[in-house]
Formats: sequence, structure tokens, C-alpha cells
Amino acid sequence: MPQREPFRFQTRIRFIDTDASGRIHYTSMFRYFESAEIELLRTVGITYDTRRSYAFPRVHVECDFMRAIVHDDVIEIETSLIKLGRSSAHFQFRTFKAGVLAAKGSVVIACVDRETQRAIAIPDGVRAKLVTILLAPGEAGASAPHLRPIE
Repeated sequence: MPQREPFRFQTRIRFIDTDASGRIHYTSMFRYFESAEIELLRTVGITYDTRRSYAFPRVHVECDFMRAIVHDDVIEIETSLIKLGRSSAHFQFRTFKAGVLAAKGSVVIACVDRETQRAIAIPDGVRAKLVTILLAPGEAGASAPHLRPIE
């Protein structure tokens, strides 16, 4: 089976997302991760429709910064679905600035019943679409050898 490529999303840092030091505010990075996640899901026909009986809240988030990201920087976020559980999905993000790794993180979402707010199995139709973008171990981040991290 050919190796799948992580999804890539490019955007520019908005001034409102920076802090007093001039760098991206740490919480803002999660909005950029979410934008990349939404665009990845859109490629397989999944949208976050609030009229459905289930929702996908974030239950775990993390981010490490390796390089300054400031207003007006163009960034590319490499997004991968790396694990799919019965009721959860784990996304990995690698953010590049000028081809250099500047931040990395992950987000875990859980499928919950909107009414009870309890975890439920991911609906079969959604799961079938998620499986098409699930990367095998070792595939996430392996496709961009030209991008080098700061040491």
C-alpha cells in the first residue's frame, strides 16, 4: 500500500492572535490546529454540523513551540489522523515556518451524545470516512524530508 501524505494547510498569522511579546499567543495555536483539522475532515466529507445528535469536543490538547511565530508569518500545518478509537480520534499537527518546524502538537476529540454528554461510538458512516485518512504508525511526518527542525 502506498504511503499516504499528511494533509497540509497554509495560513497567515493574524495580529489578534499575538501577545504582548509579539509572538503567537499559546492558545491561538489551537485555533490554527482546529482550522487545519476542519479542512482535513472536509476533504472526506465530514463537517461539524451542530444539528446532529453527536458532537466532537476536544478532550486533550498539547503544543510545543520550537521557534518564534509572529504576526504575518505564513505557516504550513501538517495534519494527520494518527489513532482512531471506538469513541475518539487523535490528530497530530506539525507547524512549519519557512520550511522549518516551529511548533508541534496534538488534539484528541471524543464523540459524545449531545443530550447526555456521554461518550458514544463514532457513527459508522463517520468512522468509514475517518479510516480513509488514518495514517499508519510511522507515516505521520515522514513525508516531508525537505523540512528540517531547529536544533
